[in-house]
Amino acid sequence: MCGRYALSLRPSHVRQRLADQNMPADEAPDDDNDQIRPSYNFAPGYHGLIYRAHTSEHGGGRNTREANEADDHDGEPSPKKARLSQPEETSQSHQVDGRATHETKYKLQAAKWGLVPFWTKRPPDYGSQLRTINCRDDSLTENRGMWNMMKQRKRCIVIAEGFYEWLKKNGGKEKVPHFVKRKDGGLMCFAGLWDCVQYEGREEKLWTYTVITTDSNKQLRFLHDRMPVILEPGSEAMKVWLDPERVGWDRELQSMLKPFEGELECYPVDKAVGKVGNNSPSFLVPVGSKENKNNIANFFGNQQKKSSSQDNKDAVGKEPQEDRTISKVEESETNAPLPKPKDEPDEDLEQAIKQDTVDVPDAALNEAVDQTVERGIKREISGVDDEGLLKAAEGTPTNKRPAVSSSSPAKKPTSSGGRKTRSATSNGTVAKTPTKEGNARITSFFGR
Repeated sequence: MCGRYALSLRPSHVRQRLADQNMPADEAPDDDNDQIRPSYNFAPGYHGLIYRAHTSEHGGGRNTREANEADDHDGEPSPKKARLSQPEETSQSHQVDGRATHETKYKLQAAKWGLVPFWTKRPPDYGSQLRTINCRDDSLTENRGMWNMMKQRKRCIVIAEGFYEWLKKNGGKEKVPHFVKRKDGGLMCFAGLWDCVQYEGREEKLWTYTVITTDSNKQLRFLHDRMPVILEPGSEAMKVWLDPERVGWDRELQSMLKPFEGELECYPVDKAVGKVGNNSPSFLVPVGSKENKNNIANFFGNQQKKSSSQDNKDAVGKEPQEDRTISKVEESETNAPLPKPKDEPDEDLEQAIKQDTVDVPDAALNEAVDQTVERGIKREISGVDDEGLLKAAEGTPTNKRPAVSSSSPAKKPTSSGGRKTRSATSNGTVAKTPTKEGNARITSFFGR
């Protein structure tokens, strides 16, 4: 959770609504931006809208002048000015009161749903991207793992009108989609993390994001045990979360990641929302309502709804042809039907999602994660490539594997004959299966 949400509004409309709630944006994408896809059925891999402090691609902690200088140098920070994330004690010693200074500016930005860390060299496989559409709140309690860099200086708000969750019935054989929105009709502001990556050999930079989830509140517990972290627009908590000068992580930030205490509306909607590529304003309408054209009570109604539906469709714009279908693969964090490339078998997607999730000793896992993060940070700060990393990226895969406990289950063989296919995102490290209370470490899904 969440695996699907709604955002049918154009950037200019979102910008105006945010400004009305004391969240001004000095920059925003154009309404005709080719990347952004407004949709009543927003799926992983789409480009959505995030709201964040106007900093460089390296996140907060520097003033506007330094950020602009970094941008002028293709985003590469000067070694003399670059600095690591401050520890909690250092951050508190600065006596940051949680409020963004009067110089702070904010922007509404297009970004892709499914976070890719900045140290990634090659585009990850689709299964790995699905693993990073959400970030569990309990995975942020420790100062290590994949999310450690992002949580300290790359916090954002993910804009949505509401989200979908599927209620399992008949022992899981049937899934009934429900739409969840604010009772006051306002925009939903999910707590999120962002990052910017530039793959080897490519000039363009890719901005991506993840939605932070927490335990469900009492109202939604019947649907799922997880829900997105929802912050109040324009609130003090929002200012603290987005403050670019608040570098680091502390108890106050962690305490914001809690179930929503406001009023929500939740109701079943058309099952057609389960298919990626379907896009209709009727997905936001309760199944049994008079406004729903599928309600039998409205079967003999007039044709006025067709005109209204067409108007709404025109407001969204013509949808491009969707090339992804629905997978039957289950994923623990969401009940939503998972999208997948049209020609990719379910077995391959399931293997990609479950890859590197068998048990390994904690010491070996932590060492692999820490080394990946440390080397990535060094590349970002100094721009000096690690010789070992270059060999790993340019060389051929070897048969050497990290030592694991004899009790660990063996990895399933690949389906490509006797030869193991090299993954564009896996370094061969075997990761521990995350538990509900555990830290969902998934750094090993991404190449160094």
